Amino acid sequence: MTAARLSPRGLGAAAGAFTIWGLFPIYLHYLSGVPALQVIAQRVVWSCVFLLAWLALRGELGRLSLTVGRPALLARLALTAVLISINWLVYVWSVAHNHIVDTSLGYYINPLVNVVLGVFVLRERLNLAQWVAVGLAAVAVLYLALLAGRPPWIAGTLAVSFSLYGLVRKIISVDALPGLATETLLLMPLSVAYLTWCQWAGSGALSTQEPATAALLIGSGLITAIPLFLFAYGARALPYSTVGVLQYIAPSLQLLCGVALFHESFGPALAAGFALIWVALIIYAADGLWRAHSAARAATA
Repeated sequence: MTAARLSPRGLGAAAGAFTIWGLFPIYLHYLSGVPALQVIAQRVVWSCVFLLAWLALRGELGRLSLTVGRPALLARLALTAVLISINWLVYVWSVAHNHIVDTSLGYYINPLVNVVLGVFVLRERLNLAQWVAVGLAAVAVLYLALLAGRPPWIAGTLAVSFSLYGLVRKIISVDALPGLATETLLLMPLSVAYLTWCQWAGSGALSTQEPATAALLIGSGLITAIPLFLFAYGARALPYSTVGVLQYIAPSLQLLCGVALFHESFGPALAAGFALIWVALIIYAADGLWRAHSAARAATA
């Protein structure tokens, strides 16, 4: 593990990406008057516009044409487009309906769902610390389900959809920007058709909401593209284990937003379930850092 890989710029970029994602509920709060499906459709359209402009400025539209020209890859990106759409829709709906604490739980358990998928899909083997972390997380989720009287469907949907999204993107090995641009292109026809129908029906947000709301809907494309670029830059400049620890910035800030800013309930019983999740994540993160440090020492030796 060299000092070059732990560059301040890479650290700042990754931390900035997770901070933006963590504070995203504040942005979405001002769009709570817009139906979640319209927010997602607008996000797809404007993300696509900004990403295509970005690729054009970087002279990388050729990479996009190479991706679009491969039918097998396009089919897999269609699957990831569906998965990320489900993730976005549940997230936006949850923020608008005061379930930000539930969304933070989903992104807290997401790394541990990744571990489970690694075992059952990629046939990876877990060490003792990882098994303990997964076991504690399972106990915590069961406890929270019993406490709520229903399955934690918001957290579960967010964690599973994003984990499956990451798994498929890992398997197809496509770069972040061309991949996301292709996903938004695939979603663009449905999004434009839906938004056109909303405008025709007189319920389109761009024409019925205040100009500030319309500006926020357009800006959602930038809010999607900027942290993605920061994350991609940081992931290249930092060890994977460091990125894994930094990712907990996002759900921590989401939880803080839900409790401190929007006054969602977070009593002792609920906090006990989150505490189990935090213990599991501490074990998981500490094990990852220790193994990365050991590997670096062995490489140096």
